[in-house]
Amino acid sequence: MAKAQTYYQCENCGRKTPRYMGRCPACGEWNTLKEVIEEPPEPVKKRSGGSSNAGPTLRSTPMRLKDIPAKDDARWVVPVEEFSRVLGGGIVPGSVVLVGGDPGIGKTTLLTQIAAVVAESVGKVLYVSGEESVRQIKMRAERLQINSENLYLVTETNLEAILDHAQTVQPQLMIVDSIQTTYSDDKPSSAGTVSQIRECTARLQIFAKSSGTAVFLVGHVTKEGMIAGPRVLEHIVDTVLYLEGDSFQAYRLLRSVKNRFGATSEVGVFEMRDVGMAEVSNPSEAFLAERLVNAPGSGIVVTMEGTRPLLVEVQALASATAYPNPRRTANGVDSNRLQLVTAVLSRRVGMRLFDQDVFVNVIGGLTIDEPAADLAIAVAIASSVWDRPVPADLAIIGEIGLSGELRAVSQLSARLREASKLGFKRCLIPKTVRRGDPMPEGIKAIPCRRLMDALQFALPREAGAKDGKGQVDTVPDDGGG
Repeated sequence: MAKAQTYYQCENCGRKTPRYMGRCPACGEWNTLKEVIEEPPEPVKKRSGGSSNAGPTLRSTPMRLKDIPAKDDARWVVPVEEFSRVLGGGIVPGSVVLVGGDPGIGKTTLLTQIAAVVAESVGKVLYVSGEESVRQIKMRAERLQINSENLYLVTETNLEAILDHAQTVQPQLMIVDSIQTTYSDDKPSSAGTVSQIRECTARLQIFAKSSGTAVFLVGHVTKEGMIAGPRVLEHIVDTVLYLEGDSFQAYRLLRSVKNRFGATSEVGVFEMRDVGMAEVSNPSEAFLAERLVNAPGSGIVVTMEGTRPLLVEVQALASATAYPNPRRTANGVDSNRLQLVTAVLSRRVGMRLFDQDVFVNVIGGLTIDEPAADLAIAVAIASSVWDRPVPADLAIIGEIGLSGELRAVSQLSARLREASKLGFKRCLIPKTVRRGDPMPEGIKAIPCRRLMDALQFALPREAGAKDGKGQVDTVPDDGGG
């Protein structure tokens, strides 16, 4: 008889090792190797001729592409536009969606609201909780003013029992909160281990594809912000959503990082209120509501979140340092991009930053990953150093190269239209414009080839103007846009 195999598998990258190690040899993470006990498969007796005793095996048949009948699987349109946007237009029947986020960020609240609206508009919904009792969920539903007849609740962690409940209820949507608390009797390991998460997710996927029930899985996250469990978990599901946001801010961002049925990097914006998550239909206006006009160190960038343009305020503060190595602190932007921008400002513009601490912050708890925000960061830093405000009607778009040049960005016309919609009259853009980007009306595009030219336009100096340290600034007057 074959014996059970014991090995250790990394929760972060899935690397297998025969013995325990404190640090994963593949990804370098500490304390991520978990013990896995894998039972040997049962031997299968074969008939003469190689066929199994279990009866005939159903096999797939290759078909020509033109012979496959077209089938229009209509999505279930959820009457929450921000949620439907992230999914690509609605919930696809038979899909498996993984939702992750920090503890207390609002995952359960959002999914409870989605379960209620789907129960009202589509059909039965089964909410399976492994962390709360049905009474606790009922209390939350009362606070959210939810009372749907087609919403079923159950507290269960055993996978076989969950599937039995699903066969009984026959729901259109099933929510499992969370996948880390679910276990299968077929695996001897405890809930939350790599083998249990992988087994439960794979069987829930089979159930979703065979029954047409859409399955939403809630996933815990690690201290680094990634969904706990091996990467194979994200490969099995169809869509991966992250609910992000600062716990001290009211806004939450639902971001799509994988979607087999729509565009990735889509973002839905919600606001946490007493009655639950409320969608923000115009997030740009909300993020700029508390903007202080004509304040030095502030710039407005038009960033793209998926297919949606967002106007976000970037603030910078430069102050004299008391340490030999000045600090570069970034909140909401990549610290490496901030280092790059400050280096270009020092070397190509001649700005004195070697004795200045530089702090950059994105208002609203947002995180900007794209390089199109480089120019806004640079202008905000220069505005703080020279103590000059950026014009209130000026938006800023552009990527900065190491030579101080401004590089083209994607979807420029959509960005300009959004800026014009919110009342901005001018916008700094790179001089090189991608083909197929027509300039919209209502806003004047200011093309600039170099960072120097953009600073001269955004922060015009007056005769004898002085910087924040009482010295005449050194920005030369050579060249134009």
